[in-house]
Amino acid sequence: MNSLEQKVEKVLAELRPFLQRDGGDVVLDKVEGEQVFITFTGFCSVCDKSPMTLYSISETIKEKIPEIKKVIESEN
Repeated sequence: MNSLEQKVEKVLAELRPFLQRDGGDVVLDKVEGEQVFITFTGFCSVCDKSPMTLYSISETIKEKIPEIKKVIESEN
């Protein structure tokens, strides 16, 4: 895992308790250049509010790691 991936994992670790409280979670799939690819698991994968959750995660990652420009939910 490169340092950028480690930074993203650290941010996701801070956010996971909020997702897990509602029965969901998020997994880092990969970091490609300025893009982060994630997968929602558990309840987050079927929740109708997942676009809002993706937006919140994206904004938090971009704020804490300026090198990241986009967070994308991976296609399953």
